[in-house]
Amino acid sequence: MTRPGFSRLFLLLFLVGSLLPIYWMLNMSLKTNEEILGVMTMWPSNLTFDNYKTIFTDESWYSGYINSMIYVALNMVMAVLLALPAAYAFSRYSFLGDKHLFFWLLTNRMTPPAVFLLPFFQLYSTFGLMDTHIAVALAHLLFNVPLAVWILEGFMSGIPKEIDETAYIDGYSFPKFFVKIFLPLIKSGIGVTAFFCFMFSWVELLLARTLTSVEAKPIAATMTRTVSAAGMDWGVLAAAGMLTIVPGALVIWFVRHYIAKGFAMGRV
Repeated sequence: MTRPGFSRLFLLLFLVGSLLPIYWMLNMSLKTNEEILGVMTMWPSNLTFDNYKTIFTDESWYSGYINSMIYVALNMVMAVLLALPAAYAFSRYSFLGDKHLFFWLLTNRMTPPAVFLLPFFQLYSTFGLMDTHIAVALAHLLFNVPLAVWILEGFMSGIPKEIDETAYIDGYSFPKFFVKIFLPLIKSGIGVTAFFCFMFSWVELLLARTLTSVEAKPIAATMTRTVSAAGMDWGVLAAAGMLTIVPGALVIWFVRHYIAKGFAMGRV
């Protein structure tokens, strides 16, 4: 087999292996529990959408999606807004301990979430923030802000400092320069940063499950609490799994061009 043919075969096997779990979950979501636990089939014998109907009609399911989207959006916006000035400072100025501070930020990102679980629980219990969207959003900032600063600093360092000086000579104030000139130059970096912040906050389970109980319980926590006396509802779980893929897929679709530039130009 020629090298191009081998490469195509390898790519085909990789795509099949990557898409097979998604297809199987879709296949399960369109079956009844009896069929899932019965004979294995490659497609539903009796197609049903009852599993999806359950999710959109049962408050515990659809409220989980809404809660997840709320705190993920809050976290993504706050992380990017906090990281932008910090990354600009690291990319443009040298100060005492700058490299040590930059490394310290990254060490927070390397720490397992379980380490901060007890401090967050006690702090939020004291201030009455337990079971709120802002509690999860703030907790995820501890991990997303260092990552956002690291990614954005790589993009900002690639912008010549002469642009800043030219803008000041032309009479631009710093806020006007930053919003109208500098941010458009790093919009691909902002897109990549928002994507990674979204993905971490969307899939994180430990903090989201521990810091919420009823009012702000995310969909991931709902999926882990579906065992009852009747057993596991595999069809509903599969339908919920398919729906959890949709937000991430939409985010990737809207920032796909920025992600490509990010892998080529930034730190990613």
